[in-house]
Amino acid sequence: MTRSHSLSLLTIGAALSMTAGVALAGSDTVPAAQILNALKPKSATRSLSGTQVDPAATAKEASFLNSVRNRQTRSLSLGERQEIADIAANKPKIDLEIHFDYNSAEIAKGSAQAVQELGKALSDASMKGSTFVLAGHTDAIGSEAYNQDLSERRADTIKTYLVEHYGLNGSDLVTVGYGKTRPKDPNAPMDPTNRRVQVVNMDTKTAQQ
Repeated sequence: MTRSHSLSLLTIGAALSMTAGVALAGSDTVPAAQILNALKPKSATRSLSGTQVDPAATAKEASFLNSVRNRQTRSLSLGERQEIADIAANKPKIDLEIHFDYNSAEIAKGSAQAVQELGKALSDASMKGSTFVLAGHTDAIGSEAYNQDLSERRADTIKTYLVEHYGLNGSDLVTVGYGKTRPKDPNAPMDPTNRRVQVVNMDTKTAQQ
């Protein structure tokens, strides 16, 4: 299975395996420092293209995010999932390889370190005040309903781990599942690279410091 580890467009391509883990899982763990670098907010006043950021649009985004805080993942409507994706499109993000046991939302033992590195990164002082989206994705194998449920449960598992082991505020972690609807590689929807957890820094408070 081929994996890409470049930071192009602030995204690390990686697989979210449905299998019980692989022998080299540990070697694919992304260090906390690398995660922090990928999630570093851009300028709070200018976009990547150099144009001014619309304060009204920013306020609208903040209002929407507040409306989905503390919501159960499965309670999000299709429209809300779409809006989260739209907002996240231009935010700093990273795709992480986190393996789960087959047909399960339990984190595989081989991926414990990967989740720990994520915990270290998100609990770093430089990330204080940020809101993160934890988005679960699957490949196209299986029904839409099955994959939707699986992606939601896996996103919830990551959130629970971060709250319980790293003391992160649950209201700052918005979980969403996209099932097989947003493949990383649309030309190969059944490829394992589509199985992943994407972490997005939705808040620009840290960029204003």
